[in-house]
Amino acid sequence: MLRTIGVRLGVFALGLVVASVVIFAITQALPGDIARVLLGDGASADQVAARRAQLGLDRPLPEQYLAWVGGMVRGDFGQSWLSGLPVRDLIGPRVGVTAWLAGLGLLLAAAIALPLGALAALKRRRWPGFLTSALAQVGMAVPAFWAGILLVVVFAIGLRWLPANGYVPLRSDPLEWASHLVLPVVSLGLVQAAVLIRYVRSAFLEVLGEDHFRTARSIGWTPWRALARHGLRNAAVSLVTVIGLQLASVLVGAIVIERVFVLPGLGSLLLTSVISNDLVVVRGIVMLLVLAVLLINALVDISYVFIDPRLRTGADR
Repeated sequence: MLRTIGVRLGVFALGLVVASVVIFAITQALPGDIARVLLGDGASADQVAARRAQLGLDRPLPEQYLAWVGGMVRGDFGQSWLSGLPVRDLIGPRVGVTAWLAGLGLLLAAAIALPLGALAALKRRRWPGFLTSALAQVGMAVPAFWAGILLVVVFAIGLRWLPANGYVPLRSDPLEWASHLVLPVVSLGLVQAAVLIRYVRSAFLEVLGEDHFRTARSIGWTPWRALARHGLRNAAVSLVTVIGLQLASVLVGAIVIERVFVLPGLGSLLLTSVISNDLVVVRGIVMLLVLAVLLINALVDISYVFIDPRLRTGADR
């Protein structure tokens, strides 16, 4: 088991290195000269060259890359080219907003997808199963931003039950914090749940064909009891894998939802930085998001040996 964990951590570290190279290369390839942007079109070539030297852009690319990576290892993401503020200070207050939105959205999606996916599997030849699968297909075709706009029109503008946009920190007012997150979380969770339902249904369909499920049914257990007792554990590896892979989609969806509901999260800062060509901030945010995705995937891989004893035995050989 320790060997398996070590291998997963090694893959995680290698993934971080590859991701950092790709992110640095892509941001370097983007058009535009930040020195020219900062100084304006009237700046001379000497002034632009001096500004590039001040920002460290005149150094060789390998040196720039190593300086960037070395700073991140120490917790220093550099300074914003536009504001001059440390990137860490710009990102820090926004991490919590995106984390709450993505985390609660994923929890809501899982809470919806597990029972409905099981229903779609157990009633696959009856109308509840057909209806659930059809609704999941429709939900997969609905963009997250459209779902958010529709919820705003109904619950914020029409019924006036919830605020349409904005954010209140949890420490300031927990009730206001919750009310401002309801619509964003529901928008994100419903769209992601539609995707997860299809995977949950497939995972449970495999369980329904196993001998242990048929044995449980033969001794008088109800389908729901047999599925809850044997199905969840046997389908856990597949479900954990899918939920881990969905994290990337959840983060992308959270960025879109933040723009719809004007939330001060990482997504808003990322889009603003891309528009203003502040690539230092862009690199920091993208690298942080990649770190979160790779870390979750590594934890998912490690969790396999705890969920399925057969994998644990095979890993120790």
